[in-house]
Amino acid sequence: MPEGDTVSQAAARLHEALAGRRLVRADLRVPRLATADLRGRTVREVVARGKHLLARLDGGLTLHSHLRMDGSWRVFPAGRRWSGGPAHQIRAVLDTGRLVAVGYRLQVLDLLRTAEEHRVVGHLGPDLLGPDWDAAEALRRLAADPARPLGAALLDQRNLAGLGNVYMAELCFLAGVTPWLPVGELADPGRLVGEARRLLLANRDRPDRTTTTATHPRERGVRGRAAPRLYVYGRAGRSCLRCGTPVRMAATAHGEPGRERPAYWCPHCQRGPVPPG
Repeated sequence: MPEGDTVSQAAARLHEALAGRRLVRADLRVPRLATADLRGRTVREVVARGKHLLARLDGGLTLHSHLRMDGSWRVFPAGRRWSGGPAHQIRAVLDTGRLVAVGYRLQVLDLLRTAEEHRVVGHLGPDLLGPDWDAAEALRRLAADPARPLGAALLDQRNLAGLGNVYMAELCFLAGVTPWLPVGELADPGRLVGEARRLLLANRDRPDRTTTTATHPRERGVRGRAAPRLYVYGRAGRSCLRCGTPVRMAATAHGEPGRERPAYWCPHCQRGPVPPG
């Protein structure tokens, strides 16, 4: 699932392509929006709010989208062949006559009044990359349920908006605790929140997400091979970059039924409870 840094990059690309320009074509390929006509409207701005994208148009309308697991927005010069996926996966086309923004596999696509954006993003906690960032409020929300597993609390967008499974695993590693440690047992939650903000800011403009610092020999890679970019995420069975212990993965963790997510951790470097097995 795209995380806050990826969504921020998507918002920047869409804003550069669309902001200040009038739509000559707007094709929204979901049944409830099939008759919506946005032609002639000017795109005022495109912004990210956590993992949500908000394209604000004149006349007080907002096109809201969420990338979920594998959605994406691609921008193409007019007349260029679109290459983001098969045509049946296209959910939105916004054409300015010069550039065309095409939304693929958008499981969430809504058109609403800009004044009512709170209906789709009002539940979110402080946005780690947004102008509303408030570390104290994020800490307050995390601490509201001290018995909750840390991984689940970090993934809850009502606490901190923009974190996904990659950052959850990496932040737990950097804090030296497992994702199942109760929030109330975390020694320094303020430091963890600060680290979350630092990582997303550092990766906001990077093409490849990186959380490692190359301060340990194993983090520097070997000759002819790039240094690893992540500490534990996606590294099940491979050596921990700090201690060499094989990284473990729990196949189901911190997800709703049917939407479980894998969790990765180093059993030597991270203290706290782990699932059985």
